[in-house]
Amino acid sequence: MTIHSLYIYDRHCACVYYQDWHRTRRPKLAVEGGIMPATPVSSASAAMISGPITSTGLSFDEEAKLVYGVILSLRNMVKKLSGRDEQFVNYRTSAYKLHLFETISGYKFVMLSDPNADSLRFVLRQIYVGPFLQYVTRNPLVSMDSKECGIDNEYFRSSVDRLVRGLSIFA
Repeated sequence: MTIHSLYIYDRHCACVYYQDWHRTRRPKLAVEGGIMPATPVSSASAAMISGPITSTGLSFDEEAKLVYGVILSLRNMVKKLSGRDEQFVNYRTSAYKLHLFETISGYKFVMLSDPNADSLRFVLRQIYVGPFLQYVTRNPLVSMDSKECGIDNEYFRSSVDRLVRGLSIFA
């Protein structure tokens, strides 16, 4: 089983962080002035991906908006069908499984994994209470509500990478 990618969305629906591990189809680079975080898609961990890498045909902006749209739509559907106490935490297709952890402050942590993976909500929560709070929230140099720049913190990126690579599900 594998973990494909991680998206973090702020309370304004903007993708402020993206990191991938096992993707064979990479999104096209974002257009100038798009929502792409300041850290490039080809991160240090992306260089370790084996196999041929092709483009999905979508720009990163479009892909990030589609992922957020799926989350928003499914979350609203779950609220309407199930009532107030139920939450949308994940869904599965034949190609991937999407996991969601939403914070009180409105940040949404989204992880795409192998469809046979167990729930990774606890991993997303670990990313939030560990590296996110330590290197992003408590860092006075990080602007939390900046639409121009996402989370561009190498300590956060390497900490998330270490945490994910240390999981038993990571292959």
